[in-house]
Amino acid sequence: MDVSELIERFSIFDDQEERYAYLIELGRKLPTYPEEYRDEEHRVRGCVSRVWLHHEMSDGQLTLYADSDAFIVKGLAAVLHLLYNGKTPEQALVIPIEETFETIGLAGHLTPSRRNGFFSMVERIRSVAAAEAP
Repeated sequence: MDVSELIERFSIFDDQEERYAYLIELGRKLPTYPEEYRDEEHRVRGCVSRVWLHHEMSDGQLTLYADSDAFIVKGLAAVLHLLYNGKTPEQALVIPIEETFETIGLAGHLTPSRRNGFFSMVERIRSVAAAEAP
């Protein structure tokens, strides 16, 4: 999915409750997280909730797996999965996530700890992309 598709999906919601319900729905649709990567090495620091991220490279594209023990945070991980999964590392590094986060209406409505957690996940994905870039 590209940024414009995500913005279009979120634009149909008039209020924050609807956005949160959609986030929770997205989180429920995340691919199953591999249990062997539910460890400290894959845990994202900076999140109050427990969050795990794992990546694999296949045909030059990132395959991301994410999970959290909190519904909203899992939904935020799903947003990142939608944007970054299947992208090349070079594509992942130029996704304007800060602007997208504002545009879809989440930036001003999350608690500071959830916001920090979201950007901790972003930093982990960017770090992975930078390490995998040719």
